[in-house]
Amino acid sequence: MTNLNLPKYSFRIKNKENKLYIFDKIRKKDLVLTEEEWVRQNFISYLHVEKKYPLSLIAVEKQCKVNNTIKRTDILVFNKTGSPHIIVECKAPQVKINQDTFDQIARYNMELNADFLILTNGLEHYYCQMDHDAMRYHFLKEIPNYT
Repeated sequence: MTNLNLPKYSFRIKNKENKLYIFDKIRKKDLVLTEEEWVRQNFISYLHVEKKYPLSLIAVEKQCKVNNTIKRTDILVFNKTGSPHIIVECKAPQVKINQDTFDQIARYNMELNADFLILTNGLEHYYCQMDHDAMRYHFLKEIPNYT
């Protein structure tokens, strides 16, 4: 797997029928280890270990309805009251983050109204804080720690 621009974490990885699988501690199951899944699992660890977000507040591939179409957020972090707090969109390292990626997460947030948006391909990370009144986002250097 690609070395990412994140701290190193240990994962439970196994080989089954010539495919690598990684254990997802949120969904509690083994998943095929794709480049995007590698980014997702590393970013979950980053949120939990570095930023102190409890695993109990993190959901993976949570469904949301956007323009009558069912979509799935890569990572959705809830606040203490159960409202969406952070949406994370993960891409494989070779996928460039561009305006289409920002538009995708912005569409999700039209339904979810999260406070923060994160876009990452594991190499580049973009952190945004929402200004719901002005319907825009402001870039941050990093996401705040859990409080």
